[in-house]
Amino acid sequence: MPDSVYKIIELVGSSSESWEKAAQNAIAAAAKSLREMRIAEVKKMDMHIKDGKIEFYRVKLKVSFKYLG
Repeated sequence: MPDSVYKIIELVGSSSESWEKAAQNAIAAAAKSLREMRIAEVKKMDMHIKDGKIEFYRVKLKVSFKYLG
């Protein structure tokens, strides 16, 4: 990683299945437009509840990728 610069962004992914799937959805969507992603850090997990049942899971991620300038 010498002489490299990385940018960090926040993403929010969601899934009706699980927090893991929510994170996978966020990374998969970001991978369509970002190259050289390096690290994803889970910052927050929550869920949306409707009528006493979990409707969907959400994960907020900080994702770093190489800045190509």
